[in-house]
Amino acid sequence: MKKIKYKRILLKISGEFLKSAAEGSINAVFIDDLIKQIQLLTKLGVQIGLVVGGGNLFRGSNLEKLGMRRTISDQIGMLSTVINGLSIYELMFKRHMQARIFASTTLAGVCERYRLDKVNKSFQSGAVVIFCFGLGIPLFTTDSSACVHGVEIQADIFLKGTKVNGVYSGDPRSNPSATLYQTLTYDDVLNKKLQVMDYTSLVLARENKLPILVFNMSDPKILYNIVTGKHPVGTLITE
Repeated sequence: MKKIKYKRILLKISGEFLKSAAEGSINAVFIDDLIKQIQLLTKLGVQIGLVVGGGNLFRGSNLEKLGMRRTISDQIGMLSTVINGLSIYELMFKRHMQARIFASTTLAGVCERYRLDKVNKSFQSGAVVIFCFGLGIPLFTTDSSACVHGVEIQADIFLKGTKVNGVYSGDPRSNPSATLYQTLTYDDVLNKKLQVMDYTSLVLARENKLPILVFNMSDPKILYNIVTGKHPVGTLITE
């Protein structure tokens, strides 16, 4: 058995990864690859909590620009995370994987209502736990939800899968000279105003000493490399 660096992880995936060119569909290729990676980790004994954004369907900030009230637009965004979570849950079921899906509000017949004791029992049974509907209240991002769940489940690390290799000194798409940081402190990110995640999430992680790793999710072996510590990837944010 390969030595495991992180026994329990909280993985957060942007909803943008699930966007498909076909209208009314999802990126089945990405989800299939994600599930294969997660399945491999579970065989290694890694306990996995998963948070998926909803930006491929509806993004609250965009709906607000159309004239919707912030509360309603955020609720639509949170429901989008339920759709994505259910999609992944069902495809895990098709692969005969153990998985449980929890929501922060009552969605009878769709998701279980979140309870920490049920979540911990799910981990102990080897199930992947999918968290949906954010924190159940408006004004908070899925990053905030991921941080809260990461703290509650006492995750060893918060893995933030993105489309870039980590945290840069500037936007690498518009600034070719931007440098990639290998390590940062929470205060570095806050003081430099680096675009990693919202302020609330960073402060929460800092106060609870939850390490954050920002990395490129495109590599089909990236999660295995991370949990086994095969080689450094992305940007690690710690104290």
